[in-house]
Amino acid sequence: MPTEPFGTWPSPISPQLVTSAGLRFTDSIEVEGDTVYWVESRPSEGGRSVIVGRAPDGVVTDAIPGHSNARSRVHEYGGGAYAVGGGALFYVEFSDQRIHRIDHGQVPVPITPEPPEPAGLRYADMAIGDGWLICVREEHGGEDEAVNTLVRIDLDGASQPEVIASGHDFYATPRISPDGSSLAWITWDHPDMPWNGSTLWLADLDSSGRPGPARELAGGRTESIYQPEWSPDGTLHFASDRSGWWNLYRWTDETAKSIDPIDADVGIPQWVFRTRRYAFVEDGSILAVVATPSGDVIRHLGTGAEPVTIPTPFTTIRSTFAIAGRTAFLLGGAPDAFISVAALDIDDGAIEMIRQPEGAAFGAHALSTPVPITFGTPDGIAHAFYYPPTLADHTAPDGDLPPLLVMGHGGPTSATTTVLDPETQFWTSRGFAVIDVDYGGSTGYGRAYWERLGGTWGIVDVRDCAMAARHLIDQGLADPERISFRGWSAGGYTTLAALAFDDVATAGASHFGVADLSLLAEHTHKFESRYLDWLVGPYPADRAVYEARSPLFNADGIDAPVILFQGLEDRVVPPEQARQMESALRGRGIPVALIEYEGEGHGFRSEHAQIATMEAELSFYGQVWGFRPADRVTPVVIDGLPADG
Repeated sequence: MPTEPFGTWPSPISPQLVTSAGLRFTDSIEVEGDTVYWVESRPSEGGRSVIVGRAPDGVVTDAIPGHSNARSRVHEYGGGAYAVGGGALFYVEFSDQRIHRIDHGQVPVPITPEPPEPAGLRYADMAIGDGWLICVREEHGGEDEAVNTLVRIDLDGASQPEVIASGHDFYATPRISPDGSSLAWITWDHPDMPWNGSTLWLADLDSSGRPGPARELAGGRTESIYQPEWSPDGTLHFASDRSGWWNLYRWTDETAKSIDPIDADVGIPQWVFRTRRYAFVEDGSILAVVATPSGDVIRHLGTGAEPVTIPTPFTTIRSTFAIAGRTAFLLGGAPDAFISVAALDIDDGAIEMIRQPEGAAFGAHALSTPVPITFGTPDGIAHAFYYPPTLADHTAPDGDLPPLLVMGHGGPTSATTTVLDPETQFWTSRGFAVIDVDYGGSTGYGRAYWERLGGTWGIVDVRDCAMAARHLIDQGLADPERISFRGWSAGGYTTLAALAFDDVATAGASHFGVADLSLLAEHTHKFESRYLDWLVGPYPADRAVYEARSPLFNADGIDAPVILFQGLEDRVVPPEQARQMESALRGRGIPVALIEYEGEGHGFRSEHAQIATMEAELSFYGQVWGFRPADRVTPVVIDGLPADG
């Protein structure tokens, strides 16, 4: 058995293999007739989002031309970029943000007008009616904040889009009743995010798809409404967290009635449009995806029987769901299986795998299985998943402890999963340990758990991630001299804040992370422009708190080397954040590297950027921790690192 130091193992999981396994499914699953559709983001095509359809005979084909890119920019995060119905497919073209229509065998035709400025009118979350559709529109122009509304659009584009609901800061999930007579939707207003508080509305529709007066059914500043949906018989359903958990409710006799009261979440934070965690079977029963500490499960809520759990091989079921007949189509994955498109037979539980990442056969000999752990914090128990270094027939010298990568997810009101992640396996198969932390503030554990982060971002997340690292150090599972925090977006902020305010880390990798909270409050996009009011405090009234929590203003507390990755087209965390952080560290003589990518936004989509990032981060750790990776990678230039570092 080869004995080699941790971090130097010759992994079979190359960056190229990671990207080939990195085919991502990025939008909703939809069904029209006997055809099921989904969206693939393909790194080999520059991250292009492609709508794909599977016909009844099993043949899978692209449903849009090779030059098209189906991706919405509403809220910058998008989602809900397409819909099928009315005998056609409708999708938002990324380049101009106009809605295009494709009839069978025809070329796409835009049905919304050319905006006054490029991509100035953006659309998402379409609901198709009889000759018209209703969707969310976001209008950009000048220096004013973007304006969000619901609009009605003729399916043939014969007339201009017509605003049918306005006045609130945000709109989402327009849903038309089966008979076309009613419309439900949700709204929320600054400074709330939809998971803080949102409101459910209902209005009658006339035959042309124009609503009458709207009335408020549920929600408010302290209640989050998620996914209004109509049953086959025309009864409105939705999820609400009024009990402390996102549970399902039915609107009956002018009252919201709980239909499955459990201490578990059906809803999720609405970062993107058209997420679904439940759907109706033709007999009126419901399949619901429920988050539990051990993973996602599917509950079948019968029309009269007690709820039952349908066993699946999946521990992670993405938030999109569609049902045709007695078959449910979903995106599922597990610790030993990538997220894939699957069909579930509702009656016998049989699973058919429809679409899986190609070239992604990871041998069990290089597969690290996550171990759920809990650890105590001043707020109570916190959760994480530990991935031990794993490569069959490889061991490390006696007394050698593995370097540890501490991962904090983005959001920050989001959550990690245990699905097979090729990038995590990239690290563990080289002899790194990884701990993926669901710090206080993460969702999936009830409202009280994520509310731990209210006013404490940069404190609770940093504390919990640092405590998770020390938990492994105390158990002899990590080298205390080789601890790196790494994360994306909000996780990048947690990384930089941990380096500035805690001393457990000896390195850090920030992927498009926040360095200056004030700059984020002043220059981010509309969707998150007031998010920091809840996470930190009202701005600019609490400017002093923002500076006290910002790594940029506390760079004198950072003594560990840092690598920064940044997309130059990022509108969520602009490039100046990384550049100012690099300048501050370089000015103090702290080893730092900044890697920037043309054409990349908030999250790297191209194969080139993904491969270059993995290679650069591996080179960074090798240099700062003094080991030589087995991979042949071009050494990243780290300003301020001694020649023998």
